[in-house]
Amino acid sequence: MCAIIGIYNNPESSTLAYMGLYAQQHRGQEGAGIVAAHEGKLKRHMGEGLVSEVFSDSTIFKKLPGYSSIGHTRYSTSGISDLKNVGPLLFNLNGTSVSIAHNGNLVNIDETRSSLQESGALFQTETDTEVVIHLLARETGPSIQQRLAQALNKVTGAYSLLVVTPDEMIAARDPRGIRPFCIGKLNDSTIFASETCALDLLGATYLREVNPGEMIVLNKDGMKSYQFTPALEPKHCIFEFIYFSRPDSKIFSENVDKIRRKFGKNLAEESPAPTADIVLSVPDSSNTCALGYARRSNLKFEFGLIRNHYVGRTFIFPDQRLRDLSVRLKFNTVNGILEGREVVVVDDSIVRGTTLRKLTKLLKHAGVKKIHVRISSPPVKNPCYFGMDFPTHNELVAHNNSVEEIQSIIGVDSLKYLSIDTLLASVDRPPNHFCSACFTGNYPVDIKEDKND
Repeated sequence: MCAIIGIYNNPESSTLAYMGLYAQQHRGQEGAGIVAAHEGKLKRHMGEGLVSEVFSDSTIFKKLPGYSSIGHTRYSTSGISDLKNVGPLLFNLNGTSVSIAHNGNLVNIDETRSSLQESGALFQTETDTEVVIHLLARETGPSIQQRLAQALNKVTGAYSLLVVTPDEMIAARDPRGIRPFCIGKLNDSTIFASETCALDLLGATYLREVNPGEMIVLNKDGMKSYQFTPALEPKHCIFEFIYFSRPDSKIFSENVDKIRRKFGKNLAEESPAPTADIVLSVPDSSNTCALGYARRSNLKFEFGLIRNHYVGRTFIFPDQRLRDLSVRLKFNTVNGILEGREVVVVDDSIVRGTTLRKLTKLLKHAGVKKIHVRISSPPVKNPCYFGMDFPTHNELVAHNNSVEEIQSIIGVDSLKYLSIDTLLASVDRPPNHFCSACFTGNYPVDIKEDKND
């Protein structure tokens, strides 16, 4: 999962791209980069770490002049966390500088990469974005957009993609629209972003989504739209609503906050906790769901867990006692609220179960009498191959354990999940409109068995 941003026709394009990435920091925290087009050349600045760390020096933007820029924040689901894998990637195509920023995952990457290597391709990174670059280099045609269309028709999976050259910007989206991708307008400037929260920060007006299978080309002749591949049955990622997108964003033409509140309300109806005193969220992604649950249950919502927002990636401590304490780096309890209370803890999902198990110990240490956990999604039983960092089957606690067994593993008094039917019914779309493969195992494209299982 990553964030991408594109700014076209603005003299401060790289600065605006930075701000757009900042708004979408939640989509990738391993690295960030911006490429700007100026006087027939592309210039790039990138690095590992948060957006504010990579662009900590304001003089950087003087080195990124130009009226068009694209940016990228990295969250590794393909390739290791390494500087060489941070986008946007920059390369030379028959004497023309080209840069690509990509959000999503390709599922036929292994065989495509092997085929390209057999024909002489040399890969510099471990990203699937570079596969698109090598395919593009092998295509023929009078324009980059035509060659890009031909290349994209040879890959399968999820991609929201931006390309910039010294003369134009191109946006393209996979035919099922798996990942969010929107277009906005700021005076005479056009903006592309993964989420509308970036448009809001920039003061831009939301226009619409990039349609599945659509390619949009911006150059001196204006903006043109092409259907480079036929749109297929939509398979928007339902987990974007559950967890990944910001609650103030609009994705897939729906407000995230509204959908999450509905998840919480429906969860309360489906799995009430009638003896509970208060409702807590596991901050921050489940705050909205917990509010919905509390209101439908007529229970008080309390901030009993406080999250430290300044915690980055943490290492694994060699001592078990220190590992148990490490959860306090990220969370702490408000003991005056919790002591002697029976609580409902609302979370968006359980992947490995590690965090909830540690939070349970924290809550019990704070004097909580009983803990009822309610999850605003079904059990995650299957890996995601389209851009979410869900591990192999064997690492997913719900793959080999029943709900009752997971309840015992995390050490709570009750555990209930939102059912798949209720989850999908919470969004005003047909149930088959979404990809819910992480819950059901029904992938929208053919997937080979996970080699790491």
